Formats: sequence, structure tokens, C-alpha cells
Amino acid sequence: MKNLKITVNGVVYDVQVEEADGSAVSAAPAATAPKAAAASASKKAAAPAGGEPVTSPMPGTIVNVPVSAGQAVKAGDVLVVLEAMKMENEIKAPHDATVASVAVTKGESVDTGSLLVTLK
Repeated sequence: MKNLKITVNGVVYDVQVEEADGSAVSAAPAATAPKAAAASASKKAAAPAGGEPVTSPMPGTIVNVPVSAGQAVKAGDVLVVLEAMKMENEIKAPHDATVASVAVTKGESVDTGSLLVTLK
């Protein structure tokens, strides 16, 4: 069995790996994980019950959030503008819906899979 440290999306994991003929593999966040990474991991929480989550397709910074909770949106309406790799990406509503909640604010950094908006 080998003990290794692996960093994934800024989170350091202490990993125990056993040879291929064994079956034990375990991973747990290391005590040295940065607080920011732990905070962003919590943003990947599921949408409220009955809501449809709209998540970030890539890491970036929120440039604009033109919607608010309770607002009706149509398919294609911009929910969030996300800057990634010096390009602004519009995250649009997949269908007509009502915004149940907004999980991000302008200037916030998000990771891939972070909850942006919940629709109902």
C-alpha cells in the first residue's frame, strides 16, 4: 500500500493506493486543503427540492447576474454571464421557467459544476 498526496481542483487529498491485485483504495481531503477550495466545494450542493439546478460549465468569474428570484424567464434568456479565459459566456435558460433562487453574485469565482441558479 502506498500513501500519496494528490491535488484536484485545488483540494489536496491524502490517498492510500493498493496494488492492482488488492481492492483497497481510499481518499480523504487532507488537513492542508485550502479554505477557498472547501468553500467552493460546498457551492456544488444540490438545488432545493423540486428545483432544477443550472450549474457552471467551466471555472470562471461571475460578471453579471441579470435575473433575480421569482423572475419568469423564457428559453434562451441570459441567467448569468461568466468570464472564463478572457471571454464572456452567457449561461442561458434551457426552457421557460421561473427563477427559484440565485446562488452567485457579481465578482464571485466559481468552479465547474458550481450551482449558479435554480429554476422551477
